[in-house]
Amino acid sequence: MHDSAAQLTPELIKKIKRIEIRTRRLVNDSFAGEYHAVFKGRGMEFDEVRLYQAGDDVRSIDWKVTARTGQAFVKRYIEERELTVMMVVDLSASGQFGTVERFKRAIAAELGAVLSFAAITNNDKVGLLIFTDRVELYIPPRKGRRHVLRVIRDLLAFQPDGQGTNIKLALDTINLILKRKSIIFLISDFLADADSYKKILQISNRRHDVIVVPLSDPGEQQLPNVGLMALEDAETGQIQWVDTGNRKWRRAFAERVKQLQMNRDRAFRKAKVDRIDVTTAEDYVTPLTGFFERRARRMRR
Repeated sequence: MHDSAAQLTPELIKKIKRIEIRTRRLVNDSFAGEYHAVFKGRGMEFDEVRLYQAGDDVRSIDWKVTARTGQAFVKRYIEERELTVMMVVDLSASGQFGTVERFKRAIAAELGAVLSFAAITNNDKVGLLIFTDRVELYIPPRKGRRHVLRVIRDLLAFQPDGQGTNIKLALDTINLILKRKSIIFLISDFLADADSYKKILQISNRRHDVIVVPLSDPGEQQLPNVGLMALEDAETGQIQWVDTGNRKWRRAFAERVKQLQMNRDRAFRKAKVDRIDVTTAEDYVTPLTGFFERRARRMRR
């Protein structure tokens, strides 16, 4: 894992500023309240004992302390609100793909920014794990604007060593690092064999609250004829040069992607994870809003 942070250039500073302004406005206008409503704290946590007062619930009497002191004491609980939110982001070679307006990687950075600002606005901690076929970078969860700006900087400009995708390794690492139940946003195009990660996805979602964010591009369904192109093989992680001018090859590619997506969707359903589908062809605000609304409805039931 290399830990060198992305270098700040004038162009990168401008990009970070633009993303901060856009995503902070989104958070303040739309998402901060919704985020708070759907991500509760860990519930009631023991705070202290105090002397029993008239009207206190007798069920909250601490009998051990009462017996020891000869006076009635009750346990006091407070809502434990603070959460840890972890961005687990796939920066494999296929993220450098986009046929409409932006690369999947740029969308991943903005999504990470929105969710991070929503978290710190609610006084939660945010961390980042960047992965390819290896764990590339880990930033421990912390609070504060400066910390979030560091997260955004690395999402935009970090240069990974690996090319392939190993979702299992990323989730294994998270399960090792995070001891308490956390919210995990797993952002990836999931162009990997679902058999390699379906089991760990189930385990992780039992331990944490995993939300998968599949990123896609219309060109993956219908790859355009752009001559020679470098593509990552979903199963091996190997990069190969292909001739997109070959119609037969394009048809086989579209079929392969469709199959990967069907297997992926099956793995998501089995693991019972929430999902936010995001495409480079449209703004991510709509799917993000839809996710918060679905979550809120489910919690009201």
